[in-house]
Amino acid sequence: MIHQLEPLPYAYDSLEPHVDALTMQIHHTKHHQTYIDKLNAALQDHPKYMEIDPAALLMHLEEVPDTIRTAVRNHGGGHVNHSFFWPILKKNVPLAGTISEAIDRRFGSHDNFKKEFKTAATLLFGSGWTWLVVDKGKLEIMTTANQDSPLSLRKTPIIGLDVWEHAYYLKYQNRRPAYIDAFFNVINWEKIDELYQAAG
Repeated sequence: MIHQLEPLPYAYDSLEPHVDALTMQIHHTKHHQTYIDKLNAALQDHPKYMEIDPAALLMHLEEVPDTIRTAVRNHGGGHVNHSFFWPILKKNVPLAGTISEAIDRRFGSHDNFKKEFKTAATLLFGSGWTWLVVDKGKLEIMTTANQDSPLSLRKTPIIGLDVWEHAYYLKYQNRRPAYIDAFFNVINWEKIDELYQAAG
């Protein structure tokens, strides 16, 4: 199985004005594609691992051969993280359902959640991701460096924000907090609710 780039479930300009079309196009067709290409290259001499879902590889990195483990962690992580990221983006979807209730229980309010999530994303040094995960049945905000995945820590992501500069620099330049604020306008809360319920 050769890993391939799936089309986005919406047009590149669907998230305007919060995320610009050119950033989405470059992010998807260049950055995500590169992670896939490098993952395929790393796995080409290991057909056994080519047949395994990359998310499963990240959950069992210790079982991946030393010679390709770093590539799977970095490029497999990039592929899995971005494949997770695209479907959770959609404009004008209100927070509702079981995830709304869970956020209120865990963080006190949606505003408190946004404040804590924004702080974590703003303070993340360098490149990486900020996540809302389910860990042992509880919601937790966490960050990972580079393309590391919560899956490697046996945590289930339900929201992920790419805070690599390539995700926002064309529109927001060095203003990461403004990009984070924009992200809250394009969270597909219906999808997040599905993911939360599936996480049990």
